Order: sequence, then C-alpha cells, then structure tokens
Amino acid sequence: MRLVSWIGGNDIDASTGKSDKPGAIASTVKAETFSELHLLYNYPKDKIAPYLTWLVAQTSSQISSRFEELKSPIDFSDIYLAADRLLTELAAASKEPIAVLISPGTPAMQAVWILLGKTKHQVTFYQATLEQGVQQIDIPFEISAEFIPNRDQKLTSLAAGQVQANAAFNDIVTQNAEMNKLKQQATVLAARDVPVLIYGETGTGKELFATAIHNASPRAAKAFIPVNCGAIPAELVDSMFFGHKKGSFTGATSDHDGVFKQADGGTLFLDEFGELPLSVQVRLLRVLQSGELTPVGATKPIKVDVRIIAATNRDLLQEVAAGRFREDLFYRIAVGVLKLPPLRQRAGDIGLLAESLLAGVYKDLKSVDHKKLSTDAKNLILKQPWRGNIREMQSTLLRASLWATGAKITAADIQQALFVMPEGEAGVLGRDISQGIEIEEIIGEVAQHYIARAMAEAQGNKTKAATLLGLGTYQTLGNWIKKYTIKL
Repeated sequence: MRLVSWIGGNDIDASTGKSDKPGAIASTVKAETFSELHLLYNYPKDKIAPYLTWLVAQTSSQISSRFEELKSPIDFSDIYLAADRLLTELAAASKEPIAVLISPGTPAMQAVWILLGKTKHQVTFYQATLEQGVQQIDIPFEISAEFIPNRDQKLTSLAAGQVQANAAFNDIVTQNAEMNKLKQQATVLAARDVPVLIYGETGTGKELFATAIHNASPRAAKAFIPVNCGAIPAELVDSMFFGHKKGSFTGATSDHDGVFKQADGGTLFLDEFGELPLSVQVRLLRVLQSGELTPVGATKPIKVDVRIIAATNRDLLQEVAAGRFREDLFYRIAVGVLKLPPLRQRAGDIGLLAESLLAGVYKDLKSVDHKKLSTDAKNLILKQPWRGNIREMQSTLLRASLWATGAKITAADIQQALFVMPEGEAGVLGRDISQGIEIEEIIGEVAQHYIARAMAEAQGNKTKAATLLGLGTYQTLGNWIKKYTIKL
C-alpha cells in the first residue's frame, strides 16, 4: 500500500526538536507498513530538506515529495488540483492500493482529501492523533460531487457572459468554463457567414455544435445537410456531392441533386472531413472558390450558395505536412476553428451530463419509471475515463436503465453496462484505430504525464528534469513542453 499526505507544521517541528511529539507522518509509518510514501508540501525547501532527511531514518518506505504552489494553505482550488493530480498519477502508475493520511495540514486540505477519496478516487483513510494513535478510519457518509476549480479568472469572466450564447446552444449541457467559452465563440461564428472547422474526439458533440451554429445563423430557415465523408464510396463521391443527370452512368435512372444543391441557401455539414481523398479535395476546393458546380453528365455549371461546417478528429495540419490533405483547402475551411475537449477534461460536467442523458434515455424509451442514479453509481460514473465521450456515456446509461431492477440505478448496474477494455489494451498501445487516431495527441499525453512527474520530482529544476527524462538539456525539455503545449 502507498501512503499519501501533506506535510504539516507539526511534522516539521518534530524533526527540528521544537516538539517532543513525533508528528502524524512519522507516527503512521512507524505503526503501519507502506511500500511508498508520497508527500505534498507548500513550505520553503530549506525547511523541507532537513525534514525529509530526518524522515528517511524513521522508515524503510520509498519517499518522494513535491512542492505545490498554493495561493494560501486554505485555497480549495489549488489544494484540489494538487491532490487530484497526485492521486491520478498514482492510480495510473500502479494498481497498488492508496492510503491517505488526513491528519497533517489545514482543514481545507483534509476536506479535499475526503472529497476526492469518497468520490473520484478509491482510497483508504488514516488519521494519527495523540489521544487514539494511528487508526484506519471509516468516514460514514456517501457523497457524489464534482469540484470545479476556478483556475482562470479571465475565462470565468468570459463564461459569465460578456457574449451570451444563443438559445440554439441550450442543448449543449455544461457548467464548464471552457465549454461555455466555446458556446460563446460559436454564437459569434453563427452570426458571421464564414466556414467553420470543428475538432474533437469521437462523441464530443461536433454535430451538436454544427447544428446549433446553423440554427443560430441567418440560414436557419434553410436546410442543414449532414454528410459523413468517410462513408461515401469513392466511385459515388462526385454524384453525392455535385449530383448527376439522368443517363450519365449506369444506374442513373433520373436526375439527382447532390448535397451541395440540397443545401443551397443553408449549411452543409461535412463530418469526418479529414477522410476525403485528395482527388475529391481539389474538386471541393473549386466549388468553394467559385460557388459553382457541374453535376455529373451536365454541360453547364450551376450556382450554389452554401455555408460549410466541417468536423474531424484528425490534426489536419499534420495531415497537410504529411501530404494527405491540401493546404489550400485547409486554409479555405479553417476560418472559424473550435476545438472541443474530451469529456474527461470537462471539469464539473460528468455528473451533470449523466443526469441529463439519463432523463433523455427515459424520454426516448417513453418510460414512466424514471429511476435515479444512486450515490455509488454517480461516483463510479465520475471515475470512468469515457474514451467514447458522451456517446459512450449515453449508451452505458441506456443499458443500465434497461437492466436495473431496484428502486435506483446502482453502481453494479453501471458496472454491468460498461464495456471494459481487455487488460493490456486500454493504454496508449491499445487505442481503437478503426475510426482514426491522432498519434501526436497520444504522444502529447505521454509527454504530459512524464514531464509533469519529472518537473515535480526535480522541484521545478528543468535541467534535472531533463536528465531524469533522458532529454539531455533543459532546452530540449523546453522544446517538448512547447511542442505539446504542456501545462505545468
């Protein structure tokens, strides 16, 4: 078992002789056996270094420590981010159980440990007191909550509403500052007749955003035509996009309007835009530049007035660099760009979306028995990575609602409804490639994980962190941080 704790003032006093009491951390590692000891602190290094030297003599546990910059020892946002980051890293590194010592530190630190340990993370709680010694404790209540840290005042101000999102965006359920900012940006784009490119993983709501932009635009009364570019057979692309005349090829028994003509005056939504072959890209570019197209078998071009909203889960700049996507087409489309975050990065939204999606499930089923999620079910939902994002969550809730037999949907019902990735397949080497992946993003995830750990281990010293990562120099480390936009 691994033990996690903040270093408190009493712990430091025990090491300097200011107190004749051993301190909560030393008492705990003497009373119980732990393989590793992971400590967080907000004290100056000259206070911590002697303490860690002293603590090494008190235990055989492997000790690691990291400095966390806090606005104050009672700032819930900074404390939450620091504690959650450490617990997340430990859970990813090993399945070995985690124990949290809640005694050291401020009441805010203790409260955050309890919040995280009773909701998002699976931990065992310990406390050490003079009266009762070291004890494993049970906190006898159940809670389900998401803490939304206020990390960026400018972003929060924007989310509060200098630009109000159009009512067309009400179906996009969120209380996340970044998502609210995206809704406001999309509202601005809706009012301006420019092409839009939406990035995002599968299931992040790209079509929902595209539909809302159309409905909030001056083109709302005209057609919204969605097209999955990855599902069109190569031999039918011209006909699908531009239409054809009767008799222009075998099977063309009548005239057919392509999707451009169908969307005339309205919006054409090109999903999986990065899947278009180069031969189609050049013909599409010609239509976008001239506003004219020639149906297959026709002799004269026709005019069309279409707004393009494209969506992709690929990094199109990488595709351009690799020669798989035309640079001129990219810049023609990438005017208004929105990048939707995956569900796992939408702080505060997972529980909210689960409740909203479950209500939608019962509405679609026309069921009069609207079961609620139990506390343990909500906490299990909070702990899932949701790699399939909203689409995966919705299908999971649908399955759980069908099979649940009790008064509420329980954690057991959710667990039964989840599709569990086979052991060894859930990591970076086992991603589903059938719908395409962004390899640079995956490399970025690995870099974020290990660079953050190395910087913490090196207490912010880039030269030492670079050495730990085998990168040679701090300049190389800096290049990695810049390339993958790593937040430390």
